[in-house]
Amino acid sequence: MSFYGDRMTRHEFREQIFRMLFGMSFHIDEEERRAALYNYLDETCEFELSEDEQKDIVEKIMDIVSYIPELDSDIDRAAEGWRTTRMGKAELTILRLALYEMRYDEAVPVGVAINEAVELSKEYCEDGAPAFINGILAKLARDTETKEATL
Repeated sequence: MSFYGDRMTRHEFREQIFRMLFGMSFHIDEEERRAALYNYLDETCEFELSEDEQKDIVEKIMDIVSYIPELDSDIDRAAEGWRTTRMGKAELTILRLALYEMRYDEAVPVGVAINEAVELSKEYCEDGAPAFINGILAKLARDTETKEATL
């Protein structure tokens, strides 16, 4: 994938993914989700992307979406007293993106995924969200390290 370099930083790439995933959270039907993605890429994205780059972004987002049941289950376990069904869409989207990166994107170190999630929450969420997101992701990171150590 060629999202980085002169055209888009890793943070900008992640922010675009967040925005698109957030927009998708308002669509239930998969066909509507895909249409919303391409609409975003055509009309809202701040970057001029080639067709291949657009395709790669959509594939990554659809991969994240395919893991949502598993991601949400893990978030539910880690978020004591909270359920994903009660979380704000922005907070939940950030948690899903970060957890996906922590578990399935080997190019993103766990600490970077957590830090980027906190930074996104500072920009897109209410005041208490950064600490909330950091706490959940730190717990999930510890749980993942514990699981890997026992294997």
